[in-house]
Amino acid sequence: MRRLYASVLLLQVLGTCVCQFPRPCANSEGLRTRECCPVWDGDDSACGALSGHGFCAEVEVSDEPHGPQYPHSGIDDRERWPLAFFTRTCRCAGNYGGFNCGECRFGYWGPNCAEYRESVRRNILTLSVAEQQKFISYLNLAKNTISPDYVIATATRQEMGENGENPMFSDINTYDLFVWMHYYVSRDAFLGGPGNVWRDIDFAHEASAFLPWHRVYLLHWENEIRKLTGDFNFTIPYWDWRDAQACDVCTDALMGGRSPFNPNLISPASVFSLWKASLSACVCADQHVICTLLEEYNSREALCNATGEGPLLRNPGNHDPTRVLRLPTTADVESTLRLTEYETGPLDRFSNNSFRNVLEGFASPETGMAVPGQSTMHNALHVFMNGSMSSVQGSANDPIFLLHHAFIDSIFERWLRTHQPPRTHYPRANAPIGHNDGYYMVPFLPLYRNGDYFLSNKALGYEYAYLLDPGQRFMQEFLTPYLQQAQEIWQWLLGAGIFGALIAALIAVLAIAMRRKWKRNWRRKRASSFGEKEPLLQSSSKEGSSSYQTTL
Repeated sequence: MRRLYASVLLLQVLGTCVCQFPRPCANSEGLRTRECCPVWDGDDSACGALSGHGFCAEVEVSDEPHGPQYPHSGIDDRERWPLAFFTRTCRCAGNYGGFNCGECRFGYWGPNCAEYRESVRRNILTLSVAEQQKFISYLNLAKNTISPDYVIATATRQEMGENGENPMFSDINTYDLFVWMHYYVSRDAFLGGPGNVWRDIDFAHEASAFLPWHRVYLLHWENEIRKLTGDFNFTIPYWDWRDAQACDVCTDALMGGRSPFNPNLISPASVFSLWKASLSACVCADQHVICTLLEEYNSREALCNATGEGPLLRNPGNHDPTRVLRLPTTADVESTLRLTEYETGPLDRFSNNSFRNVLEGFASPETGMAVPGQSTMHNALHVFMNGSMSSVQGSANDPIFLLHHAFIDSIFERWLRTHQPPRTHYPRANAPIGHNDGYYMVPFLPLYRNGDYFLSNKALGYEYAYLLDPGQRFMQEFLTPYLQQAQEIWQWLLGAGIFGALIAALIAVLAIAMRRKWKRNWRRKRASSFGEKEPLLQSSSKEGSSSYQTTL
C-alpha cells in the first residue's frame, strides 16, 4: 500500500496525452519555434496556465548511455525523443493531463480531476452479447472517424525544412492513428540512400520498455474511444488464451471468422471485412490495412503515410510449426511469473532468465533461456495468427492485437504484485536505445518516461476482472453483465409485464363472470327440481318420504 501511495504521488507530476502530433503543433510555426504548448480553451492560455493546469517547459532528456545494439547518433528523429521536433512542451500539474493539460491523467475524472475511479477490464468471452456488439461497434466507429486532435508525420523532420517551411502531416482515422504509432516506434532507421537502413532498432520491443510502452499505449487507446463515443466506462476487454487450441475469438460475432472463399481473409459476414483505410486510393472494400509494406518504405526511404495497402489477413493455426510449437499454457504463464528478475544480461532479446524476455516471447518459459528462431508467449500468438498480426510494424491492424496485449499486460501486473520490485530493478542505463528508465516513450507527446510506468495498474486507475477477489469477480463477470443486459431490455420487460398483467386480469374477469353464470344456472335448476317434487311430499307421508330420499 505504501508503494502504491508513492506511485500515485509520483504520477501527480506527470501529464497524459494521446500520442503523436497534436494538430495545433503540426505546422510551420510549431516546427520553427520547436514548441508544442497549445492553448487550453477553458482559459485561453497555453497549457491552461491561468487555471493552474500546467505550464510550458523545456524538455530535459536523459543522458544515460544506451547499449551497443544501435551504434549511430544524430540520424533518426526518434533519438533523444522529442528533440528533433520540439524542445518545449506542456508539463501538466496535479491530476491534469492532455497535450494542453485540458484533460485528466489516467484514473482521474471530474471538472477538477479530483475523483479517482477504477475501471475494470473484462474477458471478452464473458461479456454479454450486447457488450460484445458495443465493443465491435466502437472499433468500427474509430476506423471510420478522422481523429479530431491528432495527425501523423508523413516525412522525416529533415524533409520538412530547417525552419519547418514544408510541414508534412496528414489526417488519419482514430483506429489507424494507433496502427501508425506502433509502426513508427518499431520501424527501421534510415541511414541515407534507398534501402540503406539499420534494422536492429525498436523503441518498444525486444528490450525493457516492451511492457511499460504497451501499457501506456492501451491506456491512450481507451481514452480516445471514451472521448469518441462519450462512454467513459469503456475498457478494452482481454482474451485469456491460456490452453487455447484454436482462436476462440475468431468468429463472425466477435473478431471475424475465416472466409469460406479464401482462408487468409476475414469472413464477409464480419464487419471487419468491410474496413477501409483513411487514405485508400479507391473506394474498394479491401483497403483495410496500413503500414505493412516495410521493404517498399525502406527502398524509397519513406515513412508510411497511412494509404490503404490491402485486406486484413489472418489464417490462425496455419503458421510455421517449427517456430511456434504450441500456444502458451497455464503452466507456461505460471513458470514465467516465477522468474524474479525483470531484466538480465544484455537487456535485449538474448537475455536469459529475464521475466520481460520470456513474456515477450524470445525465451522459453520452461527453462528461461533465450531460444533464437522460436517464438513463445506473446510472440507465439502473433505468429499463430499467421497474417497481418504476424509482422511487428503492421500487427496493430488486426483488432485481436488489443485483446492480446490487454492479457499480456495483466500478466505483467501479476508479476508486479507478486514480486513488488523497486524501480531500481528497471535498467537505468545500457539498455537498447529508447529503453532506459529515463528515456521518453516514442512517439507520445507530451512525455512519458519508461520507468514511471514500471508500477501497478492500481496507480493508473484500472484493474482486471480475473485478478479481483472472488466476490468482486462474481460481481464483474456474472452479476454485472446480467444487470446490464436487464437494464438494456427493461422497457421490453416492462411492456411484457404490463401486457401479461392485462391478459391475466382479462382471464380473471372472464373466470369470475363464468362462475357467476354457472351459479345462477345451478340455482335455477335446483329451484325447478324442488318445485316438481313438492306436491308429492304432501300427498302421502309414506310416498313422500321415499320420494324425498330418492330425490335427495
